Amino acid sequence: MLLFSLLIGLEQRKLHNEKVGKLSVFGTDRTFSFIGILGFILYISEPEKFSLFITGAIVLGILFGVYYYKKIEINRAFGFTNIIVAFITYSLGPIIITQPNWFSITVVVSILILAELKSFFQKFSKRLNENEFITLGKFLIIAGVILPIIPKDTIIKFTNISFYNLWITVVAVSSISYLSYLLQKFVFRKSGLMFTGLLGGLYSSTVTTIVLSKKSREKPEHGGYFASAIIIATAMMYLRILILMYIFNPALSAKMFPYFIIMILFSLTVSIVNYYIDKKGNKISDGFEIDEINPLELKIAFLFSVLFVLFGLITNITLTYFGESGLNILSYIIGFTDIDPYLLNLFEGNFGISLELIGLSTFKAIISNNILKMLYTFFLGERKAARIVMVGIGIITLLNIIFLFLF
Repeated sequence: MLLFSLLIGLEQRKLHNEKVGKLSVFGTDRTFSFIGILGFILYISEPEKFSLFITGAIVLGILFGVYYYKKIEINRAFGFTNIIVAFITYSLGPIIITQPNWFSITVVVSILILAELKSFFQKFSKRLNENEFITLGKFLIIAGVILPIIPKDTIIKFTNISFYNLWITVVAVSSISYLSYLLQKFVFRKSGLMFTGLLGGLYSSTVTTIVLSKKSREKPEHGGYFASAIIIATAMMYLRILILMYIFNPALSAKMFPYFIIMILFSLTVSIVNYYIDKKGNKISDGFEIDEINPLELKIAFLFSVLFVLFGLITNITLTYFGESGLNILSYIIGFTDIDPYLLNLFEGNFGISLELIGLSTFKAIISNNILKMLYTFFLGERKAARIVMVGIGIITLLNIIFLFLF
């Protein structure tokens, strides 16, 4: 208890030293140590009614009130974090006696970390806009409010899809997209073009390809770097699909795992090799930012839901009237659109088809989607970027085709 109180007091001394000349804290290491000892003694002196411990808290509250009043009067400073920390220090004795050791240590460590990260939180808050908490609220509503109340057995008419399966796919895709959005906005905001492609690919490799292709025209001298970022976004597409596959169909993910790991590593290698080849001729130091895309816009979630149901209906009709051959053609066609809703329908096993057929359909949809990204870069991107993407993603797609026959 004494050690914990002393550590907290040392942290307060550090804060005091950073605010020389101000009435910032009422005490530091020794004061907080004595507060912790006082709380411990008063608690063990009367461990049943706690009257001594409560009286001590009231006295401390009065003293802290006087200090806070003078602090406002002299410095016009209204923060009272150190007072709250002092009350927690006063309560360490009862916490250590009545709670497990891990809980006491967690409390102390939390205080030290939160106090030390004050400047970080100040800088972080400046980067938040009014929409960030709305976005977080949307995610909590989607994942924590709507999902638990959706009936699990209600089937959407003319499909094999339940409303619960529909919404859980929205939650899964939104979670990956939201994580990518947070990392991109707050952690790797200006960390370079390659990270832009890396994180953007976790959200949507197609959207990232379109954005980076257009931006490559603004900086034609760095076309090779934009191409590397587009290729690495494709690598992240394989990772995203593998994650979704693991969530919704573990048996399929176990079967497809070696192929997808090879595709991810191969795609990363193609991107990195091109990056270092181009780096010899050009030097790039600018931080690039992809246009911010809110992954939790309600219209995006609604569109995904519509596509999920639509692709489920189309897949059901195709299998009913055209069988496996029809599904093969459908996979190639849908690859030129948004493949996630289609693949998630297959991963959830709504149609009673074999894992082999689902795996083949997945490869075919990805092949078409890769061709679509090459076309986007060819028509929207700078010439050098387009050439490299055509070759790079073309090689990746060729390996994908080989796996199609080996699977």
